[in-house]
Amino acid sequence: MCQRTVLIVEDEFLIRMVLADTLLDEGYDVVEAGNVLEAVGILGQRKIDAVITDVDMPGGLSGFDLARMISDTHMNVPVIVASGRHRPLPEEMPGDAVFVAKPYGMEVIAAMVGDMTSEEGRRLAG
Repeated sequence: MCQRTVLIVEDEFLIRMVLADTLLDEGYDVVEAGNVLEAVGILGQRKIDAVITDVDMPGGLSGFDLARMISDTHMNVPVIVASGRHRPLPEEMPGDAVFVAKPYGMEVIAAMVGDMTSEEGRRLAG
């Protein structure tokens, strides 16, 4: 199995660090961004297998905006959108993005990423 790369887009340092450590322990390569513009730059430079993004971030662009951009340009990159304030309906989510309410369990997110980046999960999404 080749190593999968997960992009974490989260402006809260401690949340980003704990999530990154959890995914590193699960064997993923992890790339971190503190806002949407950093994330877009990373997506333009390297192969990303999954994205986990917060909704509310600095810089005028939200996690919903990022999920929309990914849906429009990287159809095969699954996105998890998380928020403690927003509760979008499934039909309000961009593309195939899935929503997770904060606070979430790290094991739940790791399992979701595992499902999304598995060969079977990628075939079902594609």
